[in-house]
Amino acid sequence: MNAPRTSTPTPRKVFGRLSLPERTFVTDALRTETVGGVLLLLAAVAALVWANVPALHDSYESVSHFHFGPEALGLNLSVAHWAADGLLAVFFFVAGIELKRELVAGDLKDPKAAALPVVAALCGMAVPALVYTLTNVVGGGSLAGWAVPTATDIAFALAVLAVIGTSLPSALRAFLLTLAVVDDLFAILIIAVFFTDDLDFAALGGAVAGLAVFWVLLRKGVRGWYVYVPLALVVWGLMYNSGIHATIAGVAMGLMLRCHRHEGEEQSPGEHIEHLVRPLSAGLAVPLFALFSAGVAVSGSALAEVFTRPEALGIVLGLVVGKTVGIFGGTWLTARFTRASLSDDLAWADVFAVATLAGIGFTVSLLIDELAFEGDAAMTDSGKAAVLTGSLIATALATVLLKVRNAKYRRLTEDEERDEDLSGVPDVYEQDDPAYHLRMAEIHERKAAEHRRLAREKAAERDGLAEVTGRAGEDHDGPA
Repeated sequence: MNAPRTSTPTPRKVFGRLSLPERTFVTDALRTETVGGVLLLLAAVAALVWANVPALHDSYESVSHFHFGPEALGLNLSVAHWAADGLLAVFFFVAGIELKRELVAGDLKDPKAAALPVVAALCGMAVPALVYTLTNVVGGGSLAGWAVPTATDIAFALAVLAVIGTSLPSALRAFLLTLAVVDDLFAILIIAVFFTDDLDFAALGGAVAGLAVFWVLLRKGVRGWYVYVPLALVVWGLMYNSGIHATIAGVAMGLMLRCHRHEGEEQSPGEHIEHLVRPLSAGLAVPLFALFSAGVAVSGSALAEVFTRPEALGIVLGLVVGKTVGIFGGTWLTARFTRASLSDDLAWADVFAVATLAGIGFTVSLLIDELAFEGDAAMTDSGKAAVLTGSLIATALATVLLKVRNAKYRRLTEDEERDEDLSGVPDVYEQDDPAYHLRMAEIHERKAAEHRRLAREKAAERDGLAEVTGRAGEDHDGPA
């Protein structure tokens, strides 16, 4: 007797098509991040010009180091310091909401689906740190900057995609976004664990108490920005004075928001607040941080130092080589050992290109550079120059790799967006809906009827022309 046949489970596809709600969310989020990324790019260019034009250099230094704020509260900070600790708290607040949403309603909710971006992000942080460490052990440099090349800047990466005009499929864009969310989480943990000096336990206790009040108010359903904004400012100020980097307050409050929808809700509170705050983060907070962080002196000797000073070279190699190898290797290993297969529409070269694009480490890398080399202005500037150089090299490599496949991406994007029945939903998401096929049948029947009408008209015209031509021939049949 034959042995019973067992059905083989369908292998899970890596970078397969997103669900319609997830695709809609990703599209909206990426649209805002792309605009913010272009502003970030412009701010970085403006900072470099402002800091390197001799007539403007002194004013850049004066503005960056201008102090203001209440001294009694320990908040008399420079403009650059306010940008790094204050404005970036808004950025990390949005990152916290994104992470919470991914955990409760996005790709990170399913452990099998979460494995890919989590492993890729971890490898994409561990390998750059290892590359930096090896470079500086061999070159005799400082190991303090090991964390600088570990971060990916999603806004800058999306700005590059917008500038070069590539039609990257939504699955790869979603992977890049989720990767950046996980990357931000671990960057926050690195900042909290490795760049926290002496703790002020009284201030820390006050910050924790403020976060507890924030959480209780949310659970009680209390509404009103006039309640939460003052409370958030108090928590931020206490967190800053505690010795822990103040941006941790932002991500903590973001993680507390409810990001799952109750019955009858079009948006969860977290999604609603993210929708309101993301433009402020992407369009104002991050570009202003870049304006006062990216202004480093650029000269032939400074650029040469990037490739000769072990700390700077480690940052460049970490971003360009470490990020690419780490993310690509982590993705391949995950697919290999979870028996997942790559989507039929994509190739591993596409994953490699996205991994290269993730080597653009700007916002968080600049922040960690300032923390890692605090007190050493020359090394801080060298690190910033290395971040800019590494990001530029990663941009150039990714541009070439993505452009090679852009025709394929354009076809995939067109297939994803085609809506022949004009229902407002792309056709690929309606293949299992009988009503869709009935609508398409009506459309094709109308087209067929139109073509039959045109066929009759053309046939009549042709027959009429033939008859006229025949009569003309008959008129000339007689003798001349």
